[in-house]
Amino acid sequence: MTTRGIRRKKSTLTELKIAVVGAPGVGKSENRYKHEAMVDGEPVLFELLDTCPKADDEFPNAAELVQWADGLLLVYSITDRNSFNYIRRAKSDLQSDTPVQLVANKVDMVHLRQVSRDEGEILAKDFECKFSEVSAADHVDQVAEVFMDLCKEVVASKRKSKQSLLERMLGSSRPYSRGKSDSNLPKD
Repeated sequence: MTTRGIRRKKSTLTELKIAVVGAPGVGKSENRYKHEAMVDGEPVLFELLDTCPKADDEFPNAAELVQWADGLLLVYSITDRNSFNYIRRAKSDLQSDTPVQLVANKVDMVHLRQVSRDEGEILAKDFECKFSEVSAADHVDQVAEVFMDLCKEVVASKRKSKQSLLERMLGSSRPYSRGKSDSNLPKD
């Protein structure tokens, strides 16, 4: 008896590019990762660019980053006031419609806190984005949840953008009825 390999139906992967931006020492490393996962029941291929400047006054190339990224995770450490200020300055360079999430890391080190939760929430309101406090060292699931929230926001943004483009291209003067030929539609 021979067995045939199961053939998977080809599916289209949605590709998402997420840039992680933050000062040195906030719990990041300069790397690029690729990972496949399901977001709202759809297969998604993530590409993560983890930017890591060498100094607090070195910012990522904003124009290139905004052009490349579909979403931005802005990360600072609650134990480092300079990392919080870094995010404030970096975000001013990253003005775009790109979905953003603000993440405060190292909440497991609350005894060394220099940036209050209220300050993070206020900054998130200024940025018009979601805010989370996490401990990447102790609770990886918190980080994954923040990341998935951003990815859902990016997917929704892409759908909205695609629908808007389709509407602009087709106009909304007459609805299209799938399965009927144009000859069956009433004449204008």
